[in-house]
Amino acid sequence: MTEKELNPNIDRSQKVIFIRGLKKAFDDNVILRGVDMDLYKGENLVVLGRSGTGKSVLIKIISGLLTADAGEVNVLGEDVCCITPKEMDKLRLKIGFSFQNSALYDSMTVKENLEFPLVRHAKDMTQAERDKLIDVVLEAVGLRNAINQMPSELSGGQRKRIGIARTLILRPDIMLYDEPTAGLDPITCIEINNLINEVQRRFNTSSIIITHDLTCARAVGDRLVMLLDGEFKREGTFEEVFATDDERVQAFYNYNFSE
Repeated sequence: MTEKELNPNIDRSQKVIFIRGLKKAFDDNVILRGVDMDLYKGENLVVLGRSGTGKSVLIKIISGLLTADAGEVNVLGEDVCCITPKEMDKLRLKIGFSFQNSALYDSMTVKENLEFPLVRHAKDMTQAERDKLIDVVLEAVGLRNAINQMPSELSGGQRKRIGIARTLILRPDIMLYDEPTAGLDPITCIEINNLINEVQRRFNTSSIIITHDLTCARAVGDRLVMLLDGEFKREGTFEEVFATDDERVQAFYNYNFSE
């Protein structure tokens, strides 16, 4: 495992996401108990936690797919708890959401999958301009030759790459990755980790990566936070987060790396 090198392009004077006192419960099941979090411009922030601890709930609130019970959630200068649905739709165009299952349309070719958000949200764009953008994102994920293939013809890693390409097509300011390496073999996981870092460098994105894969966390995270009991209890570099005698944190580490 190699810890990610220090990224000089992070602008810590600019917070693209600012969260304070975020709370969320489903009936009597309290998920988030008062989360505070910042994401800086150009940063890859990894959110760690066991399954069911609220990691995915957090990014769904950030993208407006769920509503917070309490707290402040500010994304790119917009208070997502208070803006209108129309304003939220506009904000979502600046947020790229890479789903765990890639969320490709099985009945469409790779090109048609990539064209879909452009046809829907960039109606004034010419076909030549669309084709150029499609070529750029396919080249970025290393799959230009897959342009006319169907999703069923692709491997799991290739589908994940095309899903990331489709997320990039509208040039979002923020990328949200939900378990990007889930279900992939170790070699493909390394390729996806490298791609997340390449997207950050090439497209100057600010990203939140939700994962319980510590190899992924160490490879892509400029900063890590760990969600425990509905709050962030640990924060820092990979080494700083796991430099603790807290049994909950050590158990999480041992699950990933013990023989």
